[in-house]
Amino acid sequence: MQSLRILHPNTPSRIRLLPVMHGLTGILFLFNAIGIYRSPQPNWFLVVFFLIIGLLCIGFPFTMRRFKKFTEVNTVARMIEALICLTGSLYFLSHLQPVTAILLFLVGAGLAYVGWMEYRIFQPSYVKMDTTGITLPTTFSKRLVGWNELNNVILRNDLLTIDFKNNKILQLEILDEPGKEQREALNNFFQSRVQ
Repeated sequence: MQSLRILHPNTPSRIRLLPVMHGLTGILFLFNAIGIYRSPQPNWFLVVFFLIIGLLCIGFPFTMRRFKKFTEVNTVARMIEALICLTGSLYFLSHLQPVTAILLFLVGAGLAYVGWMEYRIFQPSYVKMDTTGITLPTTFSKRLVGWNELNNVILRNDLLTIDFKNNKILQLEILDEPGKEQREALNNFFQSRVQ
């Protein structure tokens, strides 16, 4: 059994969605600040708190490239956002605003789930090849693709290209590029299994 460390196939789409998710959460926090401000007896601490947290969430995507440990910082930011949503729902529930409380609870649970999913996607992923087929990582589990489902598999430089018989092509970025001998051995193995 051979294995190659790859960039998870869902990572590029998830990275494109990160700024949008943080921005929408920040806008929700700004709406919370407005809602608390417009109440008959506003809690000024919470108004300022939600205002600052909302602006930080909106500004986070513009500064996240500066962090060396981006995945860890993103996961911590996502969990803090989820915690603020869940505890904020308790505040709105205690002030007899159940619709806002339910919305914040659902958003908090969704953010916790998204944070867990992003954490899993950003972990090291491996594609494994053996005599039965190629095992690819998916969002929740692993998928075994049999050799009889493939037209061709080629490893060149830092890309593993998988050509399916149903005219789909999957290209995976290899993080630990193998040496020339190992690459040739893997390509020979692929050709022997595909034919």
